[in-house]
Amino acid sequence: MPVAVRGRFSGQLVCYARSVIHQEWPKMESDSLDAGYNRWGVAMFRTLRATKPNSATEQAAYSKWLDQRTDREDARADRTHGAQGVIPIALWIVLFLSAGIIFVFMLFFADSGERAIVQATMMGSVAIVITSTLLLLWFLDNPYHHGLGGLRPTAMDQTLAILTPEAGIADGRFEIPCDPQGVARAR
Repeated sequence: MPVAVRGRFSGQLVCYARSVIHQEWPKMESDSLDAGYNRWGVAMFRTLRATKPNSATEQAAYSKWLDQRTDREDARADRTHGAQGVIPIALWIVLFLSAGIIFVFMLFFADSGERAIVQATMMGSVAIVITSTLLLLWFLDNPYHHGLGGLRPTAMDQTLAILTPEAGIADGRFEIPCDPQGVARAR
């Protein structure tokens, strides 16, 4: 990228990652993330729009940045869609109704000639399979939560660690225009 915007892009990208981790992820967990744009994604787009690449290297970097911008927006759309839950209420009703019917159906297999352990094993195994299937569907419908099965922003944390100037990976020193939580600093 042209020297004039290199540092600005790097700082805005760090802020984008911070805001995803510290602002958007908790909102996805509480199911309160709106479908709007990430503030830092918009800032990077404005910087990109004002950029005039001259050399072939700058033009290639500009083109690559456009591709990565599209990838970031697609990934964000996937995250926000997944945070809203995808299994409709009607399907949950059918699933619970089916589970109840199967449980009642299993009661008809009760046989006084069988030992209690055999009957408990049959009923228990069906109950465990149905319950675990419903729990799996709940985990898939609510992927952003704390605890077992919840998704965490691990990849974004790792990327953020690589992007920070202290890690020595980023090219030179640059200003990061946000606090550690991804909130814009007052100018």
